[in-house]
Amino acid sequence: MDYFQLPPTTNVQRIISKNNFDSYTNTKQKKLFTDKITRITWNQKLSTETVNLESNEIKEIQIFTIELKVKEEISPVLDIIDKAIPYHIIFIVRYQDHLYLSTSKKHSNPTNENSSVIDWTFKSSWFPRIKSKYQLNLKQSIDAVFKDFCIQLSGRFDLANQPLDSIIETQKQINSLKKEIAVLKSSISKSKQFNRKVELNLILQKKEVALLQFVNNDL
Repeated sequence: MDYFQLPPTTNVQRIISKNNFDSYTNTKQKKLFTDKITRITWNQKLSTETVNLESNEIKEIQIFTIELKVKEEISPVLDIIDKAIPYHIIFIVRYQDHLYLSTSKKHSNPTNENSSVIDWTFKSSWFPRIKSKYQLNLKQSIDAVFKDFCIQLSGRFDLANQPLDSIIETQKQINSLKKEIAVLKSSISKSKQFNRKVELNLILQKKEVALLQFVNNDL
């Protein structure tokens, strides 16, 4: 599957056995691979050798297609694969004619050289395969290609001038505020004391203003 229409030099097109990840899974996780996934294909590799772009922090980008037996997000499975492979991976998760895309910024585990630590995951919603709006722009460097793709998935094109780590930190703060707001709304709906409701509503308003500032101004 050449979803991104990349140069032939990037092609790998190799089936990866699900058993390759057995040492990274427990019994429950292993069952996820069996129950949810039909096939894992290593489609392509972006590196200095295959696309003639320099690399800095990110040495290579691998592109995997995950074909599913059922249409559902499989973040726990992708995390296992991501942690097991030291290179950055773009996942094309496919069920019949629909798919979603996912990739994670990660770094090496300082206490385990055979494992990676995921910093943040960017992913799209499900969409028909024929309505693709995402692409890999092979410009500047491998790092720039990855950052540009993450921005596409996030939809935050206004952050293009910020370092990827800053973008991730912003997304973490936004997610944290959203979770706090959800908890506050739940607490307000359950509270039976008027004074407590007023107190929680004041906190909620401050959190919502902070979230709005993040989303609109992006700091």
